[in-house]
This record gives sequence, C-alpha cells and structure tokens, in this order.
Amino acid sequence: MSATPSRSASSILPLLLGTALGLAGCAAPGEAPPPEVSEAQPAPPPPDEGTVATPTAPLMPSLLFPGGAEAFQAWRCTPAQDLVSAVAGEELRLWSAHGAYRLTPAVVASGARYQKGDLSFWAKGDEAMVESANGRLDCTADLTRRALTRRQRPGVMFHGRGNEPGWTVSLAHDAPELSLVLDYGERTLTLPYRVTEMDNGGRVTLASGRADHPFTLALEARACFDSMSGKPFPARVTLTIDGETYRGCGQGIAPSAQP
Repeated sequence: MSATPSRSASSILPLLLGTALGLAGCAAPGEAPPPEVSEAQPAPPPPDEGTVATPTAPLMPSLLFPGGAEAFQAWRCTPAQDLVSAVAGEELRLWSAHGAYRLTPAVVASGARYQKGDLSFWAKGDEAMVESANGRLDCTADLTRRALTRRQRPGVMFHGRGNEPGWTVSLAHDAPELSLVLDYGERTLTLPYRVTEMDNGGRVTLASGRADHPFTLALEARACFDSMSGKPFPARVTLTIDGETYRGCGQGIAPSAQP
C-alpha cells in the first residue's frame, strides 16, 4: 500500500542478468559463495574475558551502497527499461530491475566505457549504450540524486522510505536495531532485528527480534525509483508489519567510501 518503482521493467534485461554469475564469484560444488559485504562500520574490539559481548550490526552487501559515489544517475532506455548508475572512483556500479553489477574501466576513443565479462556500459554526455551477448539498450540520462551521507543521517547504516502512506526505516550502524516511522509520522517504533537471509546478489531479509512485535524487512540491490519524485536509488525495500506491506526505495550509508 505504498511506493512502487515509477517504471515497469521489461524482460529485455536478461542481457544484464546473464552476467550475474560472473560477478558473484565461484564456489565449489555444494558450497555457497560467501556474501560480498561492505564495511559499513568498523569491527568492534573483542570483549574482555568474563564480559558479555554486545550484539553488533551485521555487515551488509556492498551493492546496497554507492561505493563512495557522490550521486546516483537514472537512465531511461529502449527497449523499455530503467537503470541506475553510480561512478565510484575507477568503478561503475549499475543497477537494473534484475540485479546489480560492478564494472571496471575499458579503453574507448571517446566518452567513458566500463566492462565486466560480456557486459559493457558506454556513456557520453546524456547518452549511454548497454551491450552484452544478448542485446543492446540505448539510454538517455534522466534524474540524478545525491547519495545520502552520515552527516545527513548520523548513526544510520541503511535508510529506506516510501509513500502513500509516507514511511521511513533506518538501520543503526552499531547495533542490530532499526527505527520505523509509519503512516506519515503517526507511529514510531524502535525494534531489534535478526538476519534471516543474505546473499551476494544483494538480497537481505531481516526479521523482528521480538516475538511480541513481528515484522520482516526485505532489501534488494535493484534499480528503484521514488514513486513521487522519480529519483533513483540502488535498493528496493519491502516492509511487512501489522498485516500491512509498505514498499519503497533505499540506500546503504557508509562513514567513508566503500571498497
């Protein structure tokens, strides 16, 4: 009962999805690859002998973060598809309806070109072209949005929001705890959580740490657009609580640039 991405995604982006295995790394048969994580906060020192360790916030997949980029760029493409990109140092991070990708610079005569396996992204000015073995997208730059920072959201590791009704979620950077503001600010909650799922494709599922107040929060590294402003984000957020489902967009927030 809330925000959904402003454009529907076409199935054309199996051309991006097809590269996901190459980006995820390799694992031995029967062995799942470990999640690619980003140091959202420094690891705490080991507890003194005889003391009880204080729970710390989990490390989140790096593809939920801008990687040190200052802004996110939305792209509107043909065939119909919406993408989000962010340039972080020498790396391009690219989010589609189907996944998230990290590309490195490649030689090009003009403009900027990035590549990972058979996936390439070339941009010059407000025009871009995305190619792989399965096809091509021709894209035009749309809205940009400056990445959220710790200065704007002190102590927050991930921030999500949605509309109709307006709501926000903020994950603390130092403890497995989140804060919810629901129904245009009429309800505020601070609750512990536990991780029930995390993978190196950028998916995270959290569940309540309190039996008397259940909820689930799903984060996905996918292109997301605010349903009112159309501004781009690198994560889709789905909150289920009290029998209601809230949908919106979000972004990881690190104290410094991510590796």
